[in-house]
Amino acid sequence: MSKLRKLVWLALFCAAPAFAGAQIYEPLSASVQAAMSKSISDQAVETRLTETPAARSWLTEMSRRLAKRLPDQEYRDDLLATIYYEASRAGLDPEMVMGLIEVESGFRKYAVSSVGARGYMQVMPFWVQQIGTPEQDLFHLRTNLRYGCTILRHYLDIEHGDLFRALGRYNGSLGQAGYPDMVLAAWKNHWVRDNDSVGKQAKAGN
Repeated sequence: MSKLRKLVWLALFCAAPAFAGAQIYEPLSASVQAAMSKSISDQAVETRLTETPAARSWLTEMSRRLAKRLPDQEYRDDLLATIYYEASRAGLDPEMVMGLIEVESGFRKYAVSSVGARGYMQVMPFWVQQIGTPEQDLFHLRTNLRYGCTILRHYLDIEHGDLFRALGRYNGSLGQAGYPDMVLAAWKNHWVRDNDSVGKQAKAGN
């Protein structure tokens, strides 16, 4: 993307409000902190993992669906390839992550919530202090998605695979149905290619 286009994106989205929920700070055990720190260490997307037939099919379909929201194809395809890679790397369904991003930020790179959560996946800054390094920028595409997917994976592990409860933790609204229902609806209505997978994953761990 050209420097001019980047400036346009920044002007459009840096002040855009996002969904008000956010992850809640909780002390981590040394082993969990170490594992999460290792997981979010900055590594580029492995191109070979996004060039399989299944990945190419997914990227083509999602690019078509996302085109109205993000008309710049180069930007859109880079975002989608990173979502696919980071979600798969964390053991998450990439289409579910698309639903989460839609609810959290509306696919706005520079979205900031009323409580300070940042970027596509609305990551709270305290996570950088807990598991990251000072130079990591939560508005950076890969960094934001790496953190967001790692955090959701952590919550899924805590909840023994229960996606509904993990989503509640992600939003800081554990025990309330509003946010998980919104993510599941966005996933099912806009991004899923197999409707059965939504129900199966939402009920996992129950």
